[in-house]
Amino acid sequence: MSNELVSLGIEDLGLNLSPENIANLELFLQEMGRWNRVHNLTAIEGEQNSVRLHLIDSITVLPIMRQFLSGTSPSIADLGSGGGLPAIPMAILQPAWNLTLIEAIRKKTAFLQHVRGKLGLKNIQVLSERVETVAKTQPGQFDAVISRAFTNLAHFLELSLPLLKPDGLVFAMKARRADEELQDVCMDDWRLVADEPLRIPNLAVERRLLVLSPVRKLPL
Repeated sequence: MSNELVSLGIEDLGLNLSPENIANLELFLQEMGRWNRVHNLTAIEGEQNSVRLHLIDSITVLPIMRQFLSGTSPSIADLGSGGGLPAIPMAILQPAWNLTLIEAIRKKTAFLQHVRGKLGLKNIQVLSERVETVAKTQPGQFDAVISRAFTNLAHFLELSLPLLKPDGLVFAMKARRADEELQDVCMDDWRLVADEPLRIPNLAVERRLLVLSPVRKLPL
């Protein structure tokens, strides 16, 4: 894959990527494509679609996340990480962030471990566990939780709550059904901090990033 193809969309995001960033993102997609032919990690195939729908979709959230995540090394959980999206591209571009990739399917966690070693990503941890299990072993450990196409919003928030620190945030990557899914969320329990449109260069799809925080109720 050429730098020109990647830059076709990524450069428009204004992230000022280094040549090393580009090379690592390319290597990640190459490895995903190679494993996908055998292990069916993702349903999207083809070089151009991979760039636009996988990689760019994942990193377009970074400018917004940078605004909300204070501190130099926030801890972030990616629920249902699958083939490593959005966590692997984020780990490449944000080496100071600590990312925990939670994925219950073994063939996918094998790929995540492989990519971790291949790219030398020391800022990620891969857990081959169900999210509910991690919530019991690591309660209240994360500054933020994120997910891309893991489950509906209400269920995602339910799974995220035990993982979050008291001032933690949930970043929900959503598409057209975001308004519909928000209607199923109890807003007595959650506060919508931001609802940001995301533009995917050269691709006419609707993407939004919802940022929510739990309303911590005082004990009676």
